[in-house]
Amino acid sequence: MVKKMHSLAGSLIIILSVMLSSCVSETTGGFSQADPEETLGIYLQLALGYVEQQDLNQARRHLRNASAIDANNSDVYGIWGLVYTIEGDLDLADESFRRALSLDSDNSQVGNNYAAFLFSNDRFQSAYDQLEAVVQDTEYPGRAQAFENMGLAALQLNQLEDAEYAFNRALQLNSNRIRSTLELAEIDLEQGDIQGAGRYYQSFLTLRQFFNIQQSARSLWVGIRLEQARRMNMKMLEYGASLAELYPDSFEYDLYQQLLND
Repeated sequence: MVKKMHSLAGSLIIILSVMLSSCVSETTGGFSQADPEETLGIYLQLALGYVEQQDLNQARRHLRNASAIDANNSDVYGIWGLVYTIEGDLDLADESFRRALSLDSDNSQVGNNYAAFLFSNDRFQSAYDQLEAVVQDTEYPGRAQAFENMGLAALQLNQLEDAEYAFNRALQLNSNRIRSTLELAEIDLEQGDIQGAGRYYQSFLTLRQFFNIQQSARSLWVGIRLEQARRMNMKMLEYGASLAELYPDSFEYDLYQQLLND
């Protein structure tokens, strides 16, 4: 069975991307010459920027200003959902995300962020269902990420075929999705497709080198099991040595020691 991942940090990512296209800066003189729609967009971008900086007091100020212009704006409620999530007010966050989607069910950015919220609270089926709706939006720039997130939710639900489909779609849309390559390598490995696992793992290694990303304990463990299946003992031991050096206290290192003792 594919190992489940329980950490939001290593799985779903709340995409705090700019929701509107214009790039603006805050001034002390206000926005007296801007029309209401433009001013609303400015406040939303400022609020989102402060959320990304974890300056929630400033984010709240700009969200209130935005609400004064449009009290029923989906993006406003979506950003409130992020604020409440960071503050740990989960009921308010859930309510805000749902309110945002009730105002605009086609707001894919909010839908993806809500799915991340659901996943982080172990509501995997709800996260999967939400992402199924998000990936239908062919204009959504984060669609590859949404497919990858859907695959991660499917893994938690033990829906391996759905997970495999989602990860492949993520790579079809963006071949640089490094997490999808690793997940597909492990799925193929678990299913006994050693050649397929090897191809995906090599893609993972290529992307890891290109993006200068250090191997994780889990990715090393996948490599160890792959090389064991290939009967490439020297390579397996090389990965094992890296695991021992980098992650001696990890669950994966315990598994590796058990493997050596069997």
